[in-house]
Amino acid sequence: MFSIGPYQIQRKTVLAPMAGVTDLPFRQLCREMGAGLVVSEMVAADPSTWSSQKSKLRIQFADEPAPRSVQIAGYDPLMMAEAARFNVQQGAEIIDINMGCPAKKVLKKAAGSALLQHPDLVRDILHAVVESVDVPVTLKIRTGWDRQNRNALTIAKIAEDAGVAALAIHGRTRACRFVKEVEYDTIADVVAAVSIPVMANGDITSPEKALAVLEKTGAAAVMIGRAAQGNPWIFQQINHYLEFGEAAAKPTIEEAERVMCRHLAALHAFYGAFSGVKIARKHIGWYVSALEGGKAFTQQFNQIDCHLEQQYVLQQFFRNTELATTQLTQVHAA
Repeated sequence: MFSIGPYQIQRKTVLAPMAGVTDLPFRQLCREMGAGLVVSEMVAADPSTWSSQKSKLRIQFADEPAPRSVQIAGYDPLMMAEAARFNVQQGAEIIDINMGCPAKKVLKKAAGSALLQHPDLVRDILHAVVESVDVPVTLKIRTGWDRQNRNALTIAKIAEDAGVAALAIHGRTRACRFVKEVEYDTIADVVAAVSIPVMANGDITSPEKALAVLEKTGAAAVMIGRAAQGNPWIFQQINHYLEFGEAAAKPTIEEAERVMCRHLAALHAFYGAFSGVKIARKHIGWYVSALEGGKAFTQQFNQIDCHLEQQYVLQQFFRNTELATTQLTQVHAA
């Protein structure tokens, strides 16, 4: 257990914010699967974008259980402060600031991990946001801009001094994106240097890896991103392993079918039949990617334009593929 402001986070597993992934249906599912905290997709700080359909969907979090953590992204201190206030008005209870995204479209706007090149601007943004709202502010960063310019320790101290309540670190530089070895030593150095909770992020793909990272870094929690795509069970598996030191029971094929079908229906309901069909393709593809016949099924599924047909063929996949019974449990047990 660790604290973010007044909120006691009961589990050491956190769902990382991922644009295009951590929408409301996925956050709800991961929370049910044991994530101690879930963080929304990033909301742009530019107020001219808030009336777009994409932004309207991203700020639908008012009915979620507490604490509701919403990530904002931008480069201008005043605009970021305004965005923080706006999201708190919509129901956010924690404001998370994105200074870790390596995507080119974000970097072109001098936001995300591009900000790590400018510690003075980082300081101005953090002070502006912390002073603009009466809810905890958290920060997600990388270890630096590139391997020649690692400055996670400097940024972490700036964040602590500004009143940031917790810090998440993806253990790679911006230049490394999602490859190269994760710098758990750097995360450990930051944990030792600051008094606020630190969440370790990067290549945490199993319960065993989660425990090893927690022991290596001394972090308060692990933050799970890509490993949760198609495998929301990872949160309950890690929680069980951390508590009991043994592997959790494998999800049954009935449980897997139930979760996938319910997730599919939730996507259709949230986005509407037309957009929901398109967005569901990547999620179902992630679920079945490692299964015998999964690639062929994904190709079939991606050709479907009707939400009812998507539901039907997914159910038929479980009815007709005997291998799914054994293989799905094997894939999601680790």
